[in-house]
Amino acid sequence: MRLLVVEDDVRVAAALCSVLRRHGFEVEPARTAAEALERLASEPDVILLDLGLPDRDGFELCGRIRAVLDVPIIMVTARADVRSRIHGLHLGADDYVVKPYDVGELIARIHVVSRRTARHDGARPADPPEDDALIAGRIDLDRLRRVVSVDGVPVSLTRKEFDLLAVLARRPGVVCPRDQLISEVWQTNWQGNQRTLEVHVASLRAKLKVPGAIQTVRGVGYRVTADVRPPAASPRPAPPHP
Repeated sequence: MRLLVVEDDVRVAAALCSVLRRHGFEVEPARTAAEALERLASEPDVILLDLGLPDRDGFELCGRIRAVLDVPIIMVTARADVRSRIHGLHLGADDYVVKPYDVGELIARIHVVSRRTARHDGARPADPPEDDALIAGRIDLDRLRRVVSVDGVPVSLTRKEFDLLAVLARRPGVVCPRDQLISEVWQTNWQGNQRTLEVHVASLRAKLKVPGAIQTVRGVGYRVTADVRPPAASPRPAPPHP
C-alpha cells in the first residue's frame, strides 16, 4: 500500500515514515501543500494529512485533493476541537486522528479506510479470489470449503489456525503486522493475544511441514513466502544389470 505522508515537522515525519515502512507500507513524505499536490501523480492509496502546513491550510489542501483524486484521506493533527473534526469530515476526510496518537491505532485506521474504499469500488484487486488461493507453491487453501492441503495431502487445522493462514494467504510475500492478525483472527486488540498468536503460528508450521513457508519479520509480524518450491525428487536407483 502506498502512503503519502503530508507533515511539515521533519522529525515527526521521519519517525512516522520509518514505522510505517517497517509495517510494510511504501511511504512518500511531503513537507508542504505544494509538494503534496505534486506527489498526487504517484496515485497514493491513502493520504495522511497534517493541517498545520507552512504554505497552505490543511483544510484547503484537503478540498484541492478531493477535487482531483478520490483517495482515502486521514487528517492527523493536534487540533482536537469538535468543530475542526466536523469541518474536516465535511470537506471529505475519511477519518480524523488527534496527536498524540497510538501508531498501532493509526495503522488500523489506514487499513479500515483502505478496505472501505475497496468495497465501494466493488473490487479488491490486491487479494486473490475468496474461494481458492495457492500459497507458497505447495500449499492449497480453499476458503469456501475451509480445506488446506500440502502437495495434495489434506492437513487438519483448527478453526483459528485456518483463519490465521487465510489472512496471511491474501498477499503472499507481504508482511502482515501482528496487530492486524490479532484484530482479524481474534476480533480483539488485547495485547495478551500476542503469545496466543505465536503459539498458533508455531502449530501451523508444525502441521504444514513446509520449511520457510511462514516467516517471522522481527518486531513487525509474519508473512507467507511466495517462492517455496517442492523438494527435489530423490533420484531413482539404477536398474540392476541383467
